[in-house]
Parts: sequence; C-alpha cells; structure tokens
Amino acid sequence: MNWTDFWDNFSQIGTEIDRWLRHNRKISGWLLLAVAVAAGLLVNMIVAQIVRMVLRRRHVQVLELLRHYVRTAFYFFVPSLFFLIITNIQERSFQRFPYASKAAEVAFTIATTWLVVQALKVLERLIIRRYDTTNDVNLHLRKFVTQIVFVRQLVSIMVIVVGFSVLLLSFNGGRKIGLSFLTSAGIASVVIGFAAQRTIANLLAGIQIAFTQQIRVDDAVVVESEWGRIEEINLTNVVVRVWDRRRLILPITYFIEKPFQNWTRSNASVLGTVMLYLDYNVPVDRIREKSKELVENNPLWDKEVCVVQVTDTQPNCVVIRILTSSRNAPESFDLRCFIRENIIAFLRDEYPESLPKTRLSVLNPDYADSKINEEV
Repeated sequence: MNWTDFWDNFSQIGTEIDRWLRHNRKISGWLLLAVAVAAGLLVNMIVAQIVRMVLRRRHVQVLELLRHYVRTAFYFFVPSLFFLIITNIQERSFQRFPYASKAAEVAFTIATTWLVVQALKVLERLIIRRYDTTNDVNLHLRKFVTQIVFVRQLVSIMVIVVGFSVLLLSFNGGRKIGLSFLTSAGIASVVIGFAAQRTIANLLAGIQIAFTQQIRVDDAVVVESEWGRIEEINLTNVVVRVWDRRRLILPITYFIEKPFQNWTRSNASVLGTVMLYLDYNVPVDRIREKSKELVENNPLWDKEVCVVQVTDTQPNCVVIRILTSSRNAPESFDLRCFIRENIIAFLRDEYPESLPKTRLSVLNPDYADSKINEEV
C-alpha cells in the first residue's frame, strides 16, 4: 500500500465519521464533549509523567514550583481548553445543547483565572528565592521581598476581578445586571460602603506598609506584649510568629493605628541588660572583670558594648546592671542568660558574702532590761 492509497482510505474514514456525526447530532454532541475531556486528561497525564522523569534525573526548581503551585489548576485548565475548542469547531453539533457552549466559556474563564493566579505565586518564588530574609542584617533585601509579596497579592486580586468581569459579560444579561447595580446604588451603596469600610482601610494600610516599610518580612517586633517575627504580610492581616511558635494574627491597620516595637527597623543590633541585686559587700571591679572575660569568649557578643555599673542603692542591696550588645534580639537573649548564669555561679563560689541577705540585730539582754527600766 502506497501513501496515495493510505491517504484515500484515511479521507474516506474521516468522511464517514463526519457523515455519522451529522446524522446523529444529539449523540455526537455528548461524544465530542467526552472526547474533549478525555484528551485534556491525557495531555495532563503526559505532562505529569514528563515532569516526573525530569525531576528524577536532576533537580529543577522551576519545575518543582510549577508542580507545587500550578499542577491542580493545570489539570482543570487543559480539559476546559479542549472543551472550548471542540464547542467552537463543532458548533452545529451543539445546536440542541445551547448550554454546552456557555458552559465551555465559563469553565475556561474560571480555569484560566485560577491558573494565572497560581502562576503569579511561582513568579514570586522565582524572584525572591535568591534573597536570604532570615538574616537581620539584610534590611534592604527584606524590604524588597515585602514589596514583591504585596504586589503579587494586589495583582492576583486584579486578575480575579478581571476574570469575574469576563465571566459576567459572557452572559447576555451580564450588562443588565451591572447596569442595575449602578442605577440602584442609593441606599445599597451607603450600606455596602459602611460594611466595606474596614476592608478598604486594611487595603490602604497594606499599601502604606508595603512602601513606607514600618514592618518587613522577618522583622523582630513586640506587639501585644509578645515578642516575635513577622511571618506574613497579607492584604488584610499580618501573621506574627511568636517565640514559642504560636501565631499572632493582627489586622494590618494595627501597625498603622497602634504603637509597637520594631527591633530591626533600621538596625538589628540591640542592647541587653542583666540586673543583679547584691549585698553591699560585692566587689564591683571583680564583676566588671568577669563580665568582660565572659563576653570576649562568647560569639554572641558583637564586640561593641560591655558595661557594668551600679545603677541604684536600696536599703538591703545594691543594683548592678550589666549592659551588653548583640547582633540581633535572639542572640541578645541568649547572651543575657549566659552572663546571668555565670555571674551567679562566680559570686556563689568566689564571693558568697556578696549574695543578697537580710540582716538582724540582736541586743544584749542586760542592756535591753536596763533600757526598759529607764523608760518605766
């Protein structure tokens, strides 16, 4: 059999299939829908297998991100695309199914919007993957990452709004619905405006924070008497990871309206204090020497500040403050604990008389009796 005979047979088969579809439009319509969905699922399986084979041979971060974020949306996008193509090519077959074409448009619009939103997440990860935000010194990097995350969220909302608009306009009554919303915006608009007041305020606060940088991702902050780090900055809320792994979720307007502490606003270096309440016999010079020795051998100290001073005197003790500096808040906390433990052990072993004590004065009995007789 030569190519001419093969092509003639193939054309004859195609002609017979087309003739059968024309005479069985009702059946062919559902058949084409099934073929479209099956073809989409087949393409998804092929792509998934190719990606799996590539990842087994070598690690490709782009494919890993696409597999993590886009896979589910892609599974719905491809069948909806084939569904839309089939409905446009074989429009006559769907004359008895007026809802099939509209369903194809709706499915394709929803799947495309979902796919674009997930693709934006992949793009965000690809941009910020080279930046280390866990290091407190990289303030400008954390500023850039915070802005990228916020812009991605804002663009995602715009994509969703555009997708919803396209979905609404795909219906014949969509414009009428939109027009009715505009013409009946009297009392309803006032009610909606009051209801959405907090949402709009959160959105504007998010824009302000993204570009004025009151807070950034991984900033060390103290909010609601809790120390933690900024984990997420969303459009309407901020997630703070507390030191004991709890999550404190606050509205984003909180960081505009209420005071809070940002320990890494311009510089991550902080000063830590150790307060000691000791007896008046304490040798302050020896504590100063010991503190200097402790911090010099500790990598948590940034070699800038180490000061020992008597800051107050009380009836039963003196107050000694040890002031040290560290690169960031967690290191400062660990350094303070280290100094406190070792200074207490040093005083207990070398100068036990320096530890705080309560003094009692006992009078001579004969002297006490004479004083009582004199008063009588």
